[in-house]
Amino acid sequence: MPQWQRRGVGSALMHAVLGAADARDEGLVVLLGHPGYYPRFGFRPAVEQGVTPPVPEWGPRYFMARPLSGWDTSIRGEFAYAEPFRRI
Repeated sequence: MPQWQRRGVGSALMHAVLGAADARDEGLVVLLGHPGYYPRFGFRPAVEQGVTPPVPEWGPRYFMARPLSGWDTSIRGEFAYAEPFRRI
């Protein structure tokens, strides 16, 4: 809700998620989000990492990725959600 925006909560959560993912040696964080917000955290179009969206309409503008220290650049292709998310 707009009255709760611009208080730093979203930024704090994003930094926590990125830090936790990096600590787990995850290679890449992928999201579907607003291109005016997420680049400040290092997100770029996922296609720049060789990862394409599972839904073509998401396109390169909204489907973004941020490589972490464990990223293996040889991993490329269509993104696939884990089974629990595919059932939603």
